[in-house]
Amino acid sequence: MTPDQREHQRIFSLNLLNVTLIDSEKNIVLQGMGRTINVSMGGILMETHFLVDSKNLIDLSIGFEDDIINLKGSVVYCKKMSDDNTYQSGIKFLQLSDSTLSILKRYIFAFKAAKFNE
Repeated sequence: MTPDQREHQRIFSLNLLNVTLIDSEKNIVLQGMGRTINVSMGGILMETHFLVDSKNLIDLSIGFEDDIINLKGSVVYCKKMSDDNTYQSGIKFLQLSDSTLSILKRYIFAFKAAKFNE
């Protein structure tokens, strides 16, 4: 998929996040830390030091400046990076609350405005 075919523009963003993997029976499989690589209104690309299985749902807590948002998502893909012991995973957001959506929009809009003014 080329960037022109994407529904949402990706914004380069490095933010810490808490990752919780949940199986089909709603049991916690794994908890750990990671960081965002890019963010859009539809999902994120994140980096972790553990494999994120596409069979699991994912709960994320992401710090955007003074705000922490909690998101649920599905794993679109996960690939091991060849240059180190990290994994990059594409996550599609599921059912964003109005308040979470508002914070996410505000963050992305502010980032775009800052890049435009550079």
